[in-house]
Amino acid sequence: MGGPVESPCVNICVVHRASGLCTGCLRTLDEIAGWSGYTPEERRAIMADLPGRKALLQQRRGGRAGRLKRES
Repeated sequence: MGGPVESPCVNICVVHRASGLCTGCLRTLDEIAGWSGYTPEERRAIMADLPGRKALLQQRRGGRAGRLKRES
């Protein structure tokens, strides 16, 4: 596993208030800010952890879908 580690950024930069994670790439603000200074090993460790973070984001209950659920 040599070579550079790409960023997981998908240009959807919205921080989930409760979890503190970016909803696009699932990194913390500290991880995003420090990404360019991390070693490839540190980046790989973060990348390996990202799939497990998806469960930390709770589905929004607002908007049209939320209203339709409450009305039925």
